[in-house]
Amino acid sequence: MLQKGLKFESRVCVTDSNTALALGSGDMAVFATPAMVALMENAAMMCVADYLPEGSATVGTAISTSHVKASALGAEIRAEAELLEVDGRRLEFAVKAYEGDRLIGEGSHTRFVVDRERFLGKL
Repeated sequence: MLQKGLKFESRVCVTDSNTALALGSGDMAVFATPAMVALMENAAMMCVADYLPEGSATVGTAISTSHVKASALGAEIRAEAELLEVDGRRLEFAVKAYEGDRLIGEGSHTRFVVDRERFLGKL
């Protein structure tokens, strides 16, 4: 059952493929903001995945984040998501990203529960 307080962590290592240079969001080989956002979204998606009705998924519709510390190649990054609110199909999350114990980013994220087949049929 979807309920406030559910939590999940996703992890990734900073490699050449998720740097700002590789993703085109900057010109340095540091962990890219788009990669951090994707990791945060993954944590939120996985946070509720086991609690969804069969045939359902969640889609991200909004995210607001800060990225306040750079992370070098080889660093392990973890994103945490906590479900703060369930309002019908709308889910609100707090998201944070860390390198070790050091906060590197935080924000809020909105996802909606959708029927997979119906959603894909609208494309």
